[in-house]
Amino acid sequence: MTGTHAVFDVVSPGLQTLVQDYPGRRGLQSKGFFPAGPMDHLSFRIANSLVGNDPGAAALEIPMGRLTLRVLAETSIAVTGAEGSGITLNRAPVPLWETVPVVPGDEIACSIIKGPGFRVYLAVAGGIDVPVVLGSRATYTMGGIGGVEGRALTKGDVLHGYPGPSPTRLRVPTSLRPGLANDWEVEVMRGPHADPDFLTEQDWKDLLASNWKVDLNSNRVGTRLNARRFQWARPSGGVAGGHPSNVLDGSYPIGGINTNGDVPVILGPDGPTAGGFTVIGTVVQAGLWKIGQLRPGRDTIRFREVPLEEALALSARIDYTTDPRHYEEL
Repeated sequence: MTGTHAVFDVVSPGLQTLVQDYPGRRGLQSKGFFPAGPMDHLSFRIANSLVGNDPGAAALEIPMGRLTLRVLAETSIAVTGAEGSGITLNRAPVPLWETVPVVPGDEIACSIIKGPGFRVYLAVAGGIDVPVVLGSRATYTMGGIGGVEGRALTKGDVLHGYPGPSPTRLRVPTSLRPGLANDWEVEVMRGPHADPDFLTEQDWKDLLASNWKVDLNSNRVGTRLNARRFQWARPSGGVAGGHPSNVLDGSYPIGGINTNGDVPVILGPDGPTAGGFTVIGTVVQAGLWKIGQLRPGRDTIRFREVPLEEALALSARIDYTTDPRHYEEL
């Protein structure tokens, strides 16, 4: 790999550690590709900013923890995301949300993440070098492309990175760090298939008033919630099918609350691009990072409807948080 050098030897790969970049493969949904990229784009972008990278540079997404890396080059790293991850450097605790220098022979390890939160992100100065596929380095698990051979890391993988000057050591102020929880408020906008044509007015009110349990069978494709029987505003899907949640096949938005019968599923970055079920609401871009930190089988969600103006303001706040000019110098 010309211009790059080996930075990490994978000693223990964890559950499903993936190389991702942000925003992934935009513009390919019509060809059947959701963009992939990090589940929690906020923590991912902050990690990159802490090591002097472009916020979208390729880095590691680590769900549940249990990752061990051996350092092969002098560089700097940053770890962000879920709490209780037990990140260590040579068995000594490593603080999250700040730049950490490492040297060859060091060992970075992450135990099982206790939370709150479910994923941590590890960025290295210069970024991780894997082949660009369809304009992105992101691992798309449904299509088996991007990242390291389109798959999760395995023991013995060697990750390469780009050399560069040592970044300024930075720390994210506590006031700018994402607030993690076990019971989450997630911002949504209604539709494209909401009331009054698909849901009743009461259905929409119930969607916002309910506490939704995150099902254990949740992943990057979709975050499955507990089943709930809606009243529905129509008796059936007509020509699309017998159940009122059926619609003629159409495209799906990322973060769409896809309702198959009475089971809502929040579509993730590796989700299906189209299908024949209603999307009764959509998580706004600035709220998507929270979906990446939901712990399957434990956490709950309460949806909050926001207007377009607030959704845009929340996105601007996210962009402010990922700007290293607002961090503290160590």
